[in-house]
Formats: sequence, structure tokens, C-alpha cells
Amino acid sequence: MKKVDVILALVTGEIAGWYFYGMLKDMKVAVFDKPYMSLVMYIIFPLLTLFGLWICFFLGKKFISFFQLAKYLLIGVLATLVDLGVFNLLMGITGMATGNPLKIFKGASFLVATFSKYFGDKFWAFEKMEKEGMKKEITTFFLVTLVGLAVNVGVTAMMVTYLNANGMVLFGSQVALTDKLIANLGAIVAAVVVAAWNFVGYKFIVFKK
Repeated sequence: MKKVDVILALVTGEIAGWYFYGMLKDMKVAVFDKPYMSLVMYIIFPLLTLFGLWICFFLGKKFISFFQLAKYLLIGVLATLVDLGVFNLLMGITGMATGNPLKIFKGASFLVATFSKYFGDKFWAFEKMEKEGMKKEITTFFLVTLVGLAVNVGVTAMMVTYLNANGMVLFGSQVALTDKLIANLGAIVAAVVVAAWNFVGYKFIVFKK
């Protein structure tokens, strides 16, 4: 593993730990009210992320796509956190977290995150160092991403509708969810679905060698 692999793994795990701790605390899950839980999340998440990448590095010696997939997912997590950050910023500024504004905010945050991950995917995950033909490559990347955008917004909207209608059960008890938390949960599920589509599209269409 290279130094950049270690650094990106630790940074991604740390940011993810902060995000998920804040979200679970806002959901009023009892165990996350304990002061020590913040320390646990901030330490465990980076270490787990690094350990997972290390495992994939060794598996990648036999199955090369394994390590590539792990790096792609790591860049994807970073982009998702950018996505959620912009998404929450727009909701916070406007005070709106439902209806058509939600769809507009999700679309905008998704596009910002996607363009930020282009260079990570190109030069780190798929290691395509050639700079020739980048204009065509970016155009193809954008088209693949547009399909992902439609799926992302659609899945987010469906999840928000479902959670508003049915609520959520966690650790055997019903959890009270605010509009903002429901929107975030919908965005996370959408990110997982779109990650699968994007990996296939980027690997075999955009960054094919």
C-alpha cells in the first residue's frame, strides 16, 4: 500500500465517524448519548476503514479488481460525504427538507460530489494517468453520471416517501425521525444503489483501458 492509500483511508474513516455519530445522536439512539461513544466512533471508524483497505490490498494481489473496487468505494465515501454536506447546507440555509426543494437540493449536491470525485476515480481508483482525450472522457463521465443522478434523486424521493409513511425501527424500537434525518437516510440508501451503477459505468465505459 502507498502512503496516499493510508491517508485517504484514515481521513475518510474520521469524517464518516463524525457524520454518523452526529446523525445517530440526533436520532436519539440511547447508546449514543454516552460521552465515550464519540471517542469510540472517531477512533474505530478510521481504523476499520484502513483495515478494510489493507485486506482488499492483499486480496487484490490475486484478484486485481478487489483493490480497485476498494479504492473506488473509498473515493465514493468521500464524495458521498461531500454530497451529504452540500445537501445539509442547502437544507440548513433554506429551512426546507421536503417536496420539490428536496429534489433540487439532492440533484445539486449530487452533481457537486460527482465532479469532485472524477479526478480521484481517474488517477487513483482506476489509475488511468493519460491526460489525452480528457474532454471526451469528462463528457462520457458526465453522461454516465446523469443516469446515476436520475437514480439517486428517484431513490432518495422513494425512501423519503416510505419512511414518512412507515417510520423506522432500530434496535427493536420505533425511532422518531425528523424531516432532515429522513432526507439523510434516503440519501444514504440512494448513494449505495448509485455506487454500483457508477462502478460498472466508470470501469467499462469511461476509464476502460
